[in-house]
Formats: sequence, C-alpha cells, structure tokens
Amino acid sequence: MRFSFWPTPSQDFETMKSLALHVEQTGWDGLWLADHFMPNAKDVSTPWPEAWTTLSALAAVVPRIRMGTLVTGNTYRHPAVLAKMAATADHISGGRIVLGLGSGWQENEHEMYGIPFYTVNDRLRRLDEACQVIKALFSEESVNFEGEFYQLKNAPLEPKPVQDNLPLLIGGGGEKVTLKITAKYADEWNVWGTVETLINKMKILDQHCEDAGRNPADIQRSAVALMFLTDDEKFAKKMNAGEQATIAGNVNQVQDIIGAYKAAGVDEIIVPDFTMGADKLEILDKLINEVAPVAR
Repeated sequence: MRFSFWPTPSQDFETMKSLALHVEQTGWDGLWLADHFMPNAKDVSTPWPEAWTTLSALAAVVPRIRMGTLVTGNTYRHPAVLAKMAATADHISGGRIVLGLGSGWQENEHEMYGIPFYTVNDRLRRLDEACQVIKALFSEESVNFEGEFYQLKNAPLEPKPVQDNLPLLIGGGGEKVTLKITAKYADEWNVWGTVETLINKMKILDQHCEDAGRNPADIQRSAVALMFLTDDEKFAKKMNAGEQATIAGNVNQVQDIIGAYKAAGVDEIIVPDFTMGADKLEILDKLINEVAPVAR
C-alpha cells in the first residue's frame, strides 16, 4: 500500500516545498494537490496558489515521489490544453505525474470567474469526452475527435509524456455515472470514504468494469480520510462516528484501520494535513514510521 500526502492548498510555495521535501525524504510515496482557485466559503480572500503551476515547480525540486492533482476540475480547462500541461509536467518530473480529473463541483469559483457550471449531467458528459480526448492525445500521433463538446482536427501532442501510460485518475463516488466513466477510462480511482464506503463502491466499480469489458484489477484504488492521531479515546470515537471520512485513534488503532483499508483492496491512502496543527511534521513522521510499515 502507498502512503501519500495532501497539503492544505492555501499554503505558500516555500511551505509547500518544505513539506514536499520532508515527506519525500522520510519515505512517503506521493503528493497530491487540490485543483481549486479559491476556498469553498463565503470568505474567498484566502491566498490560494494555482495547483498545476505549483505541482510543476515542486516536480522540479522534489526528486522521487509521485505527484498529481486531486482532482483537476474538467470545466476549468479544455482537455487538450490539460493534456499538454500534464505531459509537460511529466517531463519536468522525469515521469512521475498522475493526472487526476473530475467533473468539477465547486460552484463559487465557476460563478466568480465566469466559468460555465452547467448541470451535473452536462458536467459528467463533458468528463466522459475529456477522458477520450486526453487518452487519445497521450497515445496517438495526431487526433481527430468530433464530440458533442470537444472537437480536435489533426491535433498533435508533442512531446508525449515520459511515462508510456501517464496514469489518468478519476475522482468521485457517483455510482451510476462517475464510476462508469472510471471503469471505461481510468488507470486509478479516488474517493473520500470509510472502509465500508470503499467496499461498497468498489463492488459497483467492479461491476461497471465487467460491463465495459475491463479487468477490475487494472484500476488502482485510493482513499482519502481526515487523520486524527490521538490517545484521547473519547475524541477518537467522536471523530470516527462523524459523517465525514475520518481515521482517528492512537497508533495501534490507526494501524488496524489502515489494515482494514488494505484488506478491502485499497492501494493507496492519501492523508490531508487539514486537521494537523503545529505538530504536523511529528504526526507525519509517526504515520510513516509507525503506521505505514504494517500495510506495506
């Protein structure tokens, strides 16, 4: 099982670089950045650096770990432009980029930047076409595509990614459409969720894979959950009982929960620092040194 880190997007670049170098040097496997332009809140004045620019800069100075977006909103960029961005970042990184893609959901940034938000159905239909465009550009010499939303005419993408197959990760848990899109196109899939959530949704994903003629084992699965490493049993119980996906407890309890994710078939756990305070590095070190070894 891989263990990856997701830093809060509002942190400045020097902080991001310091955190990325720390997790790289201490044995973490990956780094993920949220692709948003502002917080999903009434107060949008919080500094919020752009994800792909930050990712490319980090890729140039952090030498080992995988890096990706969790996830890029498809509505923000034409898929051909996004494919070019991802391929370029893959060269900067030496072949370590994962293109995380979703339909887009944060309404305030669409409204404030004048980006059409569409309906849920329209966003998902665009996502389906975008996956086709991106996969074709990564693999074909030139691409002709005549879709409902995107049209390409003898479109090149050079240089191709360093990786023979730059992974396309689809983010989201929608069981009727998003998981069907995942089954058709994705190399990896991510969702926020408890062990129970992952088990249920992976069964549905596997069925979509069979319907699409794909081997379910061809899609790696990753999970995100808020992390609370604590010896306060009452607090841990409260956090684990909440609606949001949470992993809370002491080292032994967190080991057990991570073990349950692995047993369920999860290939990667992604840990945000959203709930970590001034002792963030200490928590990250304890996770990678004391929790991760039981699941690797």
